[in-house]
Amino acid sequence: MTEKSAELRSQLIRNFLDLPRERFLRAPLYDSMVASVSDGTVARKLGCGVDTLAPGMQSCPYHFHHGQEEMFILLEGHGTLRVAGELLAIEAGDVIFIPCGPEYPHHIVNTSDAELKYLSISTQEQPEVCEYPDSGKFGVQGAGAAFMQRHENKLDYWDGEP
Repeated sequence: MTEKSAELRSQLIRNFLDLPRERFLRAPLYDSMVASVSDGTVARKLGCGVDTLAPGMQSCPYHFHHGQEEMFILLEGHGTLRVAGELLAIEAGDVIFIPCGPEYPHHIVNTSDAELKYLSISTQEQPEVCEYPDSGKFGVQGAGAAFMQRHENKLDYWDGEP
């Protein structure tokens, strides 16, 4: 392999089977292992991760994005997609498309007794606002800044201004 091809490979290609996984655990509902596939690549507008959900667990709280679209590609197992207030059965081979906006709050639940593995692909729109209908929270992220708040705690536009 030439120096240039080695550099291109490191910028453009990841094998998700070889990536370290980070565990996100918050008993009793959430337990997933996540590997960031796109970190360290030259990707600017797409992000990708591989998620493995433990049996009976959820990936994250029910939420929707204001700017980012998501796609999930189920690699192994089966479970349930909670989306727009409905429960949809999902299985290996399914490709799920989630547009941004309040019409499509969503999350994935592993309703089986085996692991559920899928690719999480999203646009990387920044800044991003994400809302959580079950808890009344919203989060804002962008350029290194991030915070979580509830709508009922909002400030008046003029608060603190001279």
